[in-house]
Amino acid sequence: MLPLQGITVITLEHAIAAPFCTRQLADLGARVIKIERPGSGDFARDYDERVRGLSSHFVWVNRSKESLALDIKAFASAEVMDRLLEKADVLVQNLAPGAAARLGLSYEALCGRYPGLIVCDISGYGNDGPYRDKKAYDLLIQSESGFLSVTGSDDEPAKAGCSIADIAAGMYAYTNILAALIERGRTGQGQHIDVSMLESMTEWMSFPLYYSFEGAAPPPRAGASHASIYPYGPFTAGDGRTVILGLQNEREWQVFCERVLEQPALAADPRFSTNSRRSQARAELRALIHEVFAALTAEEVVARLDAARIANARMNSMADLWAHPQLRARHRWVDIQSPAGRLPALLPPGRASAAQAAMGDVPALGEHTQAILVELGLAGGGSVPAGPDGVDQADGGGQADGEDHDRA
Repeated sequence: MLPLQGITVITLEHAIAAPFCTRQLADLGARVIKIERPGSGDFARDYDERVRGLSSHFVWVNRSKESLALDIKAFASAEVMDRLLEKADVLVQNLAPGAAARLGLSYEALCGRYPGLIVCDISGYGNDGPYRDKKAYDLLIQSESGFLSVTGSDDEPAKAGCSIADIAAGMYAYTNILAALIERGRTGQGQHIDVSMLESMTEWMSFPLYYSFEGAAPPPRAGASHASIYPYGPFTAGDGRTVILGLQNEREWQVFCERVLEQPALAADPRFSTNSRRSQARAELRALIHEVFAALTAEEVVARLDAARIANARMNSMADLWAHPQLRARHRWVDIQSPAGRLPALLPPGRASAAQAAMGDVPALGEHTQAILVELGLAGGGSVPAGPDGVDQADGGGQADGEDHDRA
């Protein structure tokens, strides 16, 4: 039995932050009913066609969910929502600013009728404050949170290669919901969770934020190198391949000089005798390291580093990651079903001894509409306008109030 088996989650979601949150709830066994706009659905379905015609973003964050095509602005859909929420434990939404409240789906509007309901709002800046109504996509929050100011090179800032602000918000929504479910088990009461992408990313800015405490200079943009620890970053071997290595303390620095560079006297060189001095003299030290590595292949560099127990990694491509021997050895890939057939999916991080993750199908748009309406006692009746999916097909679902907050 999975930990969240018996928990029902209703979600009005698009793009990454909310879908990433609810997919993890589904991984733990929750039933997740994803309400999508008829005809188009979650706009992340159309970001690309890289997974046998399906969107890479959508496949990643939407397995194990049921898709209900429903125009939540249609008057008759209110009964569908009421019946869904009567059975629901959690409502998650990342609609445009203010959209949920206008639809009568705010916590304040629902808590009287559904006192045990947990309502989680995911937005760019939170439900109050001067930025409340600003739209916020992943890259914009990377910028607003200061992430871009410390990422990249001297010449140009760089965004993260994945939707890091969306992922941060999704993770905090997920953990807050788990905590709320535990608390409800003690009190019987639901609660309101307000997750801000900006606050999530500000938490993740961690060391750069405190490094700049009381007006101190921020860490410089250092490309793939660490901004304040050296040597810690990429180095090129003689065969042109890149090895990433990292030293964390003075003992490792001495071993690195003795066993990797084979220059033991360098450990006592006053230019490099502390991490701060090594970081200040990184150009000189980089040249010395590259001089040694130029005579070695990447595999030989890695062999020396491993023998000296110096942390290192290869700079893998996406193709390398798909075939990573460690993931294969730990059996982290399983097959799931999708509208495009069977696809590989990574098991959620964390290998629990008690139960496996749900790992269900990626749904087609509206795939579960009829079954859900039958379950609610509404299919075939006059209370819900009929369309190809059994619901009103008029243009304009609740998501049409504007794009959601976390478009990647």
